[in-house]
Amino acid sequence: MSVQDGCDPVGRKKPQEPSFTETRSPGGVIGGLLGLVAAAIACGVLVAGAVTPVVALGGLAASNSMAYFEGLPEYLAITPLSQKSNIYAMQADGTPLLLASFYDQNRVEVGWDQVGQFVKDATIAGEDPRYYEHNGIDAQGTLRAVAMTVLGDQIQGGSSIAQQYVKNVRVQTCELEATEAKRMSCYDEATATSASRKLKEMRLALGVEKRYTKDEVLLGYLNIAGFGGRVYGIESAANYYFNTSASALTLAQSASLMAIVNNPVKFQLDNPDSFSNGAANGYAANRTRRDYILDQMLRYDKITQQQHDEAVAAPIEPQITEPSTGCQTAGPSAFFCDYVSAVLQTDPVFGADADTRLLNFRRGGYNVYTTLDMELQNAATRAMGENVPLSYPGWDVGGVISSVEVGSGRVLAMVQNKAYTQDPAVAGADPTYTALNYNTDYDQGGSGGFQPGSGYKVFTLAEWLKEGHSLNERVDSRPKASWGTFKDSCLGPQNYDSEHWSPKNDANEAGANYTALQSTLQSINTGYIGMAKKIDLCGIRKTAEAFDMHRADGEPLVQSASAVIGINEVAPLSMAVAFAGIANNGVTCSAVAIDRIVDSSGAELPVPQSVCQQSVTPDVAAAMHFALQGVMTSGTATQSWTSTSPRVPMIGKTGTTDGNKDTWMNGASSEVATVAAVVSVTGDANQRATYFDSGLASTARHRMWSAVMSVANAKYGGNPFTTISPSTALRPSN
Repeated sequence: MSVQDGCDPVGRKKPQEPSFTETRSPGGVIGGLLGLVAAAIACGVLVAGAVTPVVALGGLAASNSMAYFEGLPEYLAITPLSQKSNIYAMQADGTPLLLASFYDQNRVEVGWDQVGQFVKDATIAGEDPRYYEHNGIDAQGTLRAVAMTVLGDQIQGGSSIAQQYVKNVRVQTCELEATEAKRMSCYDEATATSASRKLKEMRLALGVEKRYTKDEVLLGYLNIAGFGGRVYGIESAANYYFNTSASALTLAQSASLMAIVNNPVKFQLDNPDSFSNGAANGYAANRTRRDYILDQMLRYDKITQQQHDEAVAAPIEPQITEPSTGCQTAGPSAFFCDYVSAVLQTDPVFGADADTRLLNFRRGGYNVYTTLDMELQNAATRAMGENVPLSYPGWDVGGVISSVEVGSGRVLAMVQNKAYTQDPAVAGADPTYTALNYNTDYDQGGSGGFQPGSGYKVFTLAEWLKEGHSLNERVDSRPKASWGTFKDSCLGPQNYDSEHWSPKNDANEAGANYTALQSTLQSINTGYIGMAKKIDLCGIRKTAEAFDMHRADGEPLVQSASAVIGINEVAPLSMAVAFAGIANNGVTCSAVAIDRIVDSSGAELPVPQSVCQQSVTPDVAAAMHFALQGVMTSGTATQSWTSTSPRVPMIGKTGTTDGNKDTWMNGASSEVATVAAVVSVTGDANQRATYFDSGLASTARHRMWSAVMSVANAKYGGNPFTTISPSTALRPSN
């Protein structure tokens, strides 16, 4: 047996003057026995001669105590603590803006220097006055509790800070169990009122104090302790109860918080039932425990008499500060926040399955820094608020804006015309609330998507050019009842002789021989159907997919002739990604919402990366630029063009669905792509006969798009697009 500091060669305690000391005069046979064992425990001589009396008094057979104790593990595996994760956006000055926090346990771990001395002294005075003098077990307290157990036939307290730390670590380990049944079984074992549990904690407490310094154990205890409800750790407790930090707590506040640890239910401060007898004498239970701790701090010379008296006289005045919890706290950015949380739960980067990913996020202490540009986001929020109401009589109206950075896929803005809620009762009772993100796919918290109308024609245009046709080539563009057979290399020829499909043009244009460019500028439906007759329907679908276009509900894209004019329900974010790909010389980069993630230790974690692919050749993209710039300057998108300031080179394409129920504006500079739309979530309304306060519903898309792109152009600028020469782009047909 090694001799520890402070003990003589036979293990007896040497006289000394500790910083926290307490002298007892045990009487009688039990007192003498307990005093002897106390000395042994204090010196770490916890072997058969010391354990046997403790165990025997605790109700276990003395003959089994040595074998039982030595069979227990000496080492406690300490798993990372559950901490809240935060989602941030970056502000214009480069500082992070907190959007929302997520947690199972509201905890923020802090370092030694981030905890005030009052807290440390109050903890020791209230829970373990001889903390710095023993080796993990407070012998006097433990054996006194054992004696009381024998005499009173119940398990008493007396646990040291190290023992309490061990118990909390064991409970935290239970929280990581995969199922509720396993968690409860583990929890019952870790908190069982039994001598065997106490003995196990004693053994582990000795091991903890061999492995860590006293200060490390005390800090670990302060970071792991429960302060009632879902509040864990001294920093979150200071934030929640007094709207301050652990380093700034006053003496009275420190004692009040450490009172809660002793019995979170009895000494709580956030329940109206715990307040009584007016402000001066409120929170009587907490006050009694607080004042006991203050008395102990005075007794052990940790505070002066004046400090003690002032703290005792101080009223208990909690300032309950609810932490940011979930995306509803993100305000207008709540739907983007919801999209980010969906990515964290669905991307394999964050875990093998959905449950693991959610657990990692809610407990991992992540700081998630997103791609959101608050200047563009604020502009989109203003534009939406000024142009689309939260609700409209007789119409389930939806407004959406999504912006994506060209060349990277980074989502810069995402808003819609509803307030965010995850409460089905609220969403069902109030049409101004929804849980659905209209901008995203169904599996990302979104809806089933919306028909984009003529905005989808850009994929037919791309395939038209890919198959060698020119912008100047003319097609049979007359409206007709029978469109005959279309080529489809995947499904076989598709016959449209039926009179049930006879699409018309938006303004009832009857031109019989439009060029591809004319059909693009004026968005002629029959012109594009005529173009589709000359190319491959399967090719159109594959080209759309090359631009990362997909149905919002996860089903395959429809590749019929009717799909040419936009019947596939898609998410606005998908359209923004596609237009960013067109603007990027035909290279499409998938959407990403997270720039970086830092874990609780400060280490960088992997994040989903944008996947970029060459959707069309640069020459095809250049011809598309030529046509889609014309849409802005002299076609159906001129209202967006003329309303944008400053103006840089921009491409665009409008979209309107049957009956004017959905209206879209899709476009991009060389730097930013934006989609703005007013859609019918359920039912429909004729937007050309509907007025909002800002004007005609069908033109709200232009007002919103230009407002966002004006800010984007001012911040990001814009370069000329690549365009092929008119002689190539407009070469006559063969």
